[in-house]
Amino acid sequence: MPQKYVGQRVKRTEDPRLIKGLAHYVDDIRLPDTLHVSFVRSIYAHARLTNVDVSEALQAPGVVAVYTGRDVEKIGPVPCAGALPDLKVPDHRVLARDKVYFVGHPIACVVATDAYTARDAVDAVAVDYEELPVVVDTEAAAQADSPVIHESFGDNIAYKLTAGEGDIEAALAAATHVIKQRIINQRLAPVAMEPRGVLARYLPGEQELTVWSSTQIPHLLRTQLALMIGMPENKLRVIAPEVGGGFGSKLNVYAEEALLGWISMQTAKPCKWIETRRENMQATIHGRDQVGEIEIGCNADGTITGLRYNVFADLGAYHQLLTPAIPTLTGLMLSGCYKIPAIQINVTGVFTNKMATDAYRGAGRPEATYVVERALDLVAAELQLDPVEVRRRNFPKPEEFPFKTATGLFYDSGNYEGALDKALENADYAKLREEQKQARDEGRLLGIGVSTYVEICALGPSQAMPAGGWESATVRIEPTGKVTILTGASPHGQGQETSFAQLAADELGVDLNDVTVIHGDTSIVQYGIGTFGSRATAVGGTAVYIAIEKLKEKATKIAAHLLGAEASSVAFADGKFSAQEVKQAAAAAGADPGEVPAPVLPAGQDPAGALPEPETNGKRVSLQDVALAAHLAKELPPDMEPGLSATYFFEPKNFTFPFGTHICVVEIDRETGEIKLVRYVAVDDCGKVINPMLVDGQVQGGIVQSIGQALYEAVVYDEAGQLITGTLMDYAVPRAKMIPWFELDRTETPSPVNPLGVKGVGEAGTIGATPAIVSAVVDALAPFGIRHIDMPIKPETVWRIINNGRQ
Repeated sequence: MPQKYVGQRVKRTEDPRLIKGLAHYVDDIRLPDTLHVSFVRSIYAHARLTNVDVSEALQAPGVVAVYTGRDVEKIGPVPCAGALPDLKVPDHRVLARDKVYFVGHPIACVVATDAYTARDAVDAVAVDYEELPVVVDTEAAAQADSPVIHESFGDNIAYKLTAGEGDIEAALAAATHVIKQRIINQRLAPVAMEPRGVLARYLPGEQELTVWSSTQIPHLLRTQLALMIGMPENKLRVIAPEVGGGFGSKLNVYAEEALLGWISMQTAKPCKWIETRRENMQATIHGRDQVGEIEIGCNADGTITGLRYNVFADLGAYHQLLTPAIPTLTGLMLSGCYKIPAIQINVTGVFTNKMATDAYRGAGRPEATYVVERALDLVAAELQLDPVEVRRRNFPKPEEFPFKTATGLFYDSGNYEGALDKALENADYAKLREEQKQARDEGRLLGIGVSTYVEICALGPSQAMPAGGWESATVRIEPTGKVTILTGASPHGQGQETSFAQLAADELGVDLNDVTVIHGDTSIVQYGIGTFGSRATAVGGTAVYIAIEKLKEKATKIAAHLLGAEASSVAFADGKFSAQEVKQAAAAAGADPGEVPAPVLPAGQDPAGALPEPETNGKRVSLQDVALAAHLAKELPPDMEPGLSATYFFEPKNFTFPFGTHICVVEIDRETGEIKLVRYVAVDDCGKVINPMLVDGQVQGGIVQSIGQALYEAVVYDEAGQLITGTLMDYAVPRAKMIPWFELDRTETPSPVNPLGVKGVGEAGTIGATPAIVSAVVDALAPFGIRHIDMPIKPETVWRIINNGRQ
């Protein structure tokens, strides 16, 4: 019996090439005569361009061309897919024309024979600026007297949105307690290990453009680049090679991608640009950046009556692909895992003189979970109840699913109390509280934080998405029986080369190493949507599964024909087709019922070169035999087309909603304010698990990024709009020594949305962990009367609290 793979801890099949340094990222691709591009970027946050003099740069040896905004006006604007009522969309071009509105805004680009020459020539471009007033404060930008960034709009308010269901005023009025709290989700930088990179090659004879880009959405990028550059989409090929992390920052269409393609068309030579880390911090999207006030109503027993969130969302200076849509996801998830009868969100999206915000791991949902979980902790503190009990009292029961929220969603399935109970048991919560009491008696500051979360994943139904929510797959069995999967998803660290192979291996009864998964090349793979929003397995994997089922239907018909049996009597298991009832015609003809008659060929003719004839064993044929027969096409049922492949486009009818409980234990050093993570326990439920090792890896990475937001990271601009945290010397990402051992476990509540029962897990750690960590720190400082601290919680802030200098 073949080995079963689904549900097993299978090592990633893509890892050997990555570990050995044999993989190819954009910068590893070398083409002859490649030109290199470097950018002149604004040193001011807001200024008019009075003159851009490129004459000296053009004289530099090795410089081929220098382009300014006036030279590239035929390239279309950077696209925004967000569609909201009365949304103001700036006409943001690939190079600035008359003014700049954030530090790092590209003004000109230098094209040279090597990267060093291009970079040196950037300094020879003379730019004259007329400085303009700057606004970087999110709330100040919404005021009538604020400097206006886009004069044609009259103010900095990009949109206002009110959403939610239920009578919020009545719900708050009926509550015995109403608690308010100002809450900040600070601006973050995604900091993918590999910065962005683009390589473009135009072939004038064929009129074909190939763009290699470090992207999460190769097909969508191809469509948008074709529109921006003005060339036929079927003449443009996008390839996403290895991508060294994205976290949503590469779920986008950037100015540099269109510009590099256009430059290659002008020069008829390959052109490459590799982003520096400083450019990455300045001009790759940022995440989060919400400033709001939560208002939650509750009764004396902790039952929530209503929740209102008034929030200013900092969109940055212009819109990237999904910039205005991200805060709407916050609104969708404001119910958390709780039965809240009335919810209202009031969003004011504002422009500031900063880089645009967009999707960063979780994309609006970490903000929602953080707000709701902090609110539940405030309720517990107000009522002097255990935060666990407040959560438990507001959970919907498993039998209440699908559960409709007051934000308009239908949660697919859930057992929130089951995950909570398992996490409490794993952490020995009662014992932790006893240890905390003893620690406080000894003067030590020990804190315990709990977060119960739900997230929206498997994005999602097309009607709810700006560019389609389906996903595609083609599964092909080659003549030799090897299996090839072409997926429209674009994995870049999630491990779908392995998990999709596990699915195929089990369903087809083949060895895992006989399955190859291909993705990221728009000229090879059928059109797909891409990888983001924890959708690749729940949507893309389902497309693979259904394509396999379609393929098996055809293979069964071929096997039945070979066996001389009715298709309804043929069973498939462990890579073999077996006939339960054999056609009498075969026996009447004198043939062994378990044998397949050999085709009659002209004398001396080899049926397929070195390919063997299909063979049977008793009343069985193998998948390999069927694949060969399908390609030889000499013994196929009447009117059946040759070959053995199937394509499927899966359109989900709903999102999926993973959930879980995270528990964090911290201890604070009274003398320094340093926060030590003592324990971290997580129980996540992402539906059916294909590969536990991949799930653990995703959860671990998400928790680490949450540790970063909770304790260390913040993108900081000064009052002049200068980026203070422009390098990794100043932007503090967590290091290995800061990370505790993660005690991970799971429950499995299958989703009814897809036949695999999977939900998605790529963002779970980032969503569940941040509030647990902050809650633990606040709990440790509860003896000082602290109920909330904004992130990142720095040792200085904690030290001041301990020393009665509250910030």
